[in-house]
Amino acid sequence: MTEQTTDYGRLYVGEKEELFARAVALIAAQQALTTAKNFTLALTGGLTPLEWYDWCVRTNALPSTLLAATHFTVSDERHVPLGSEESNFGQAARHLLDPLRIPSEQRHPWPVRLTPSVAAEAYRRAWAVLAGPGRAYDVCVLGLGYDAHTASIFPGSPLLSPKALAKKDAAEFFVALGTSKGKRLTITPAGLRACDLVIIMTQGVEKAVAMKRVFLGPYDPLNTPAQILKTCADRVVWLVDKTAAKDL
Repeated sequence: MTEQTTDYGRLYVGEKEELFARAVALIAAQQALTTAKNFTLALTGGLTPLEWYDWCVRTNALPSTLLAATHFTVSDERHVPLGSEESNFGQAARHLLDPLRIPSEQRHPWPVRLTPSVAAEAYRRAWAVLAGPGRAYDVCVLGLGYDAHTASIFPGSPLLSPKALAKKDAAEFFVALGTSKGKRLTITPAGLRACDLVIIMTQGVEKAVAMKRVFLGPYDPLNTPAQILKTCADRVVWLVDKTAAKDL
């Protein structure tokens, strides 16, 4: 596995299983360092994270001490029932939390039974109590889309306007918005900057174009949303396989 420092964070390139193991090590190390009352881990959707969940269960990779101390959520969510195959939290529950028997008090899905705007406000209030004021997540796991989106921040999103990117208030960490992919609930760029560690996991040759856009293209977060991570690069780690990184 290789490592290099970039404008967008530390970049690790290697084989799938060593990258999965690195993700566990990074999360465990962050948990050991935290001084917060509650340790929070935001999971995500996408094929690579799902493979990682299955690997964690199959290999018993997550230490019991970490599991006992962690409060789980997702960084973004579709406005669908948790039982839906499209639900990020639902998928995380079925592939990771249920097999590991994580108790309900450590699970914090977005309240999708409410309307999107009300759900986002309820989540913001609950999260301020759980994580503490001015904080988002101890660790936020993200993927990378074919169009270089991350979380539910898509090209052309209003969250990427200069005015939106300048926002820092905790009231702006989580929002509801309509997207080309439907109604979404998501962490915002301000929320990402309020995370202690952001881990982006991506693999496959089909992600090579998006990776090249992020790392080698002109800085244009409106059209290449994952470039917003440049604003918090000192707390960002990319875990990428060799095929996704082939053009870097």
